[in-house]
Amino acid sequence: MHFRFNIYWIFIFFLIPGWITAQNIIIKGKITDAETGEALPFVSVYIKNTDTGTSTDFDGFYTLSLTGTFDSLTVFNMGYTLKTKHIPTGVTEAVINFQLTSEVASISEVIIRPYENPAFAIMRKVMINKDRNNLQKLAGYEYEAYNRLEVSVDNISEKLKKRKIYKKISEVYDSAKAIAGEDGNPVIPMFISESISNYYHRSSPEKSKEVIQGVKVTGVGVEDGSLVSQLVGSSFQNYNFYKNRISIMDKDVLSPIADGWQTFYDYELEDSMYLGSKWCYKISFKPKYEKDLAFTGLMWINDSTFALKQIDVKIGKEANLNFIERIKIQQESDIIADGVWMPIKTRALLDLEELRKNTPGILATYYSSNKKFKLDSPRDEKFFDQLIAVNEDAMVQNADYWVNKRHDSITEAEKNMYAMVDSIKNVPLVKSYIEIANIVINGYKKVGPIDIGPYLFLYSFNNIEGHRIRLGFKTNIDFSRKWVVSGYGAYGTSDTKFKYGGKVSYIFNKKRWTEVGVEYRRDLEIISVNSERVSQNALFLMYTHWGTLRGPYYRDFAQVYIQKEIKKDFSIKSKLRNWDFNAVYPFAYYPNTSNNDTSTTSNYFKTTEIITDIRFTKDEVLLQNDNERISLGTKGWPIFLLQYTYGIKGLLGSNFEYHKVNLFVDQSIRLGALGRSDYTFTAGKIFTPLPYPLLEVHIGNQSPFYTSVAYNMMNYFEYVSDQYVSLNYRHHFEGLFFNRIPLIKKLNWRFLVTANVLYGSLTQTNLNIIPYSLRQNSTVKGLGDVPYMEVGYGIENIFRGIRVDFIHRLTYTHDPGARDFGIKFSGQFKF
Repeated sequence: MHFRFNIYWIFIFFLIPGWITAQNIIIKGKITDAETGEALPFVSVYIKNTDTGTSTDFDGFYTLSLTGTFDSLTVFNMGYTLKTKHIPTGVTEAVINFQLTSEVASISEVIIRPYENPAFAIMRKVMINKDRNNLQKLAGYEYEAYNRLEVSVDNISEKLKKRKIYKKISEVYDSAKAIAGEDGNPVIPMFISESISNYYHRSSPEKSKEVIQGVKVTGVGVEDGSLVSQLVGSSFQNYNFYKNRISIMDKDVLSPIADGWQTFYDYELEDSMYLGSKWCYKISFKPKYEKDLAFTGLMWINDSTFALKQIDVKIGKEANLNFIERIKIQQESDIIADGVWMPIKTRALLDLEELRKNTPGILATYYSSNKKFKLDSPRDEKFFDQLIAVNEDAMVQNADYWVNKRHDSITEAEKNMYAMVDSIKNVPLVKSYIEIANIVINGYKKVGPIDIGPYLFLYSFNNIEGHRIRLGFKTNIDFSRKWVVSGYGAYGTSDTKFKYGGKVSYIFNKKRWTEVGVEYRRDLEIISVNSERVSQNALFLMYTHWGTLRGPYYRDFAQVYIQKEIKKDFSIKSKLRNWDFNAVYPFAYYPNTSNNDTSTTSNYFKTTEIITDIRFTKDEVLLQNDNERISLGTKGWPIFLLQYTYGIKGLLGSNFEYHKVNLFVDQSIRLGALGRSDYTFTAGKIFTPLPYPLLEVHIGNQSPFYTSVAYNMMNYFEYVSDQYVSLNYRHHFEGLFFNRIPLIKKLNWRFLVTANVLYGSLTQTNLNIIPYSLRQNSTVKGLGDVPYMEVGYGIENIFRGIRVDFIHRLTYTHDPGARDFGIKFSGQFKF
């Protein structure tokens, strides 16, 4: 602490001695953020101009017992304005609450040190003891966790209050004030959840599992809590500051006790004090570059073990993050056993800024409490069969369950939030807004047990069909939790053909995902676009059905399949499919090449295939959303897919017998301060001579949109291979360069680089199947000895949602119609 001698106080002391009298008093209170009303833990509370003081607990409360003559109480918290209040006289107990306001600006202080920064000596000891204090040193651990998540709308402007939707929920406005900050600004609750879970972890091999025992969810737009119940537990809110990087909003934020701590952070030793029974050093820290993904905050280091006792960090809007006003994380740890520190309480706050003027923001607060620890008795590896499991009765626990199971009692305002959310979500106009949002995001409109859509494919125009109108549907969980039915119908005004398709599947087991299905389609397809591979890029797929189609053909497609997850991270899918090829462009092939018969040609074929997909990965995070599974990727491991295709001649009219093998590898690699790399490696070989529609027709891209599933400077239907290897690479620097360039850094742009390399070949045997006259007039060809290569660089996060790629084609630039340079656009929502 630093104090100043002020003659003003001597003057007051001698003139008015009756103001200060000796007394015994207990002072209690709570310290909150004046803007948000959130509790502020670890705040220093002390008697002005003395060493007598304490700090607030995790929930912002403090208690101070005093004996003597004191006139004022001061509170200090980094990033907030210092505040002092008078201590009342003549009482034995007083409640003094503080509402702290954030510091807007301050004059930079000049610090002159004779030797080394004293915080560095402590930090070096923290690093020496880092592995010993890291809970990852344990062979295993488990505990019971209580989690609470609240999401509210804040920053409600006067203009918004005049809008119809706000007037419709005005009946809950007064009650919403009860959970506002003490500055009087209301927040409107939109979502609240609580969960009780058992969390398990083993270190070798590193695996974790969370079993949700009870979950209580209510929210605007939340019709079924099954997906939400998997997201509100401890698995997605585990913050271990002993790791070098902490994942927040899918970003890697550097820990203040990372191995390269002195390179990225500035530190100051602020104070030393007791926190409970532990004497701790209080150290403040901030990033050397304000735009870096790093924390600003305070940490309390135990003086004997040099473990993190408490930490209070934040990321402000100055960091290169989109839509974020601030992120705060507060964590308290304690010794559970001899030399073992474990986090016992965590609070996180996410404040999303207003997207534009007079629009509200979003405030999300998360609280977690852990107890009933069990250490160094790891469960068997087979126990960790899935990351998150939800007990069947988890969502039907009664009120007594929550009264008995909550680690801390909830406030009256928090109790009222459930009623407030129920009132708001039942307002008809709110329901309409939510329905519109669902249509925009999901592309479907829910009508009872049926979803109508997707609307992105409702209309298109091309040279074969003319005006194409398409309407489809799929069932939802209101129809069945086992059966899934979908279908569509389409009509072209030029070809006057009716197209249609349907699919029926049945889910036998959702834990070990087991599904069977049957599918049939009669439609116009495009040889230059493999719809199965680009299905996740709906905008690109939609665009390819506009304008002049390259390689169009009519196809009858029938398939039955079975999919089974054999064990965690290993699944098999087998498909039996029959389809035909009826070209609507100049195409023919010799059907009897085995007899060297070139007198007969055909422009039609049919094939029957058995396709087996073997998928293997490690630590993949899978969630169940209604009747589908969502993959959130892996914890840095690649995903392998090995595909074998056998064509059966004679079965159901099939014309060919053949064998194909394909390998697909996808991986996302976090590289810390350098950003993130993503790559896709593919390889394939067709062992039998076939007409080129059955070979590998590489996906080109002549649209204005960038897509990672195509070669973006390759034309549609340009190259075909019967054996190939390829690599698609993308690296996102996440502001590493632009954050350090004056003026540019204010734009929050992010630099990226891309590369596509393809090496393939088309044997003469496969070329000879095509009549020579068509080969001469066709643009279809194989690659030579030189691989196809394109490289790119780009800027993402333009206006926080636009990406622009500049792509150069390096090889085969002199081929007819080749494009050696292009600019591609795409939209993205990234924090």
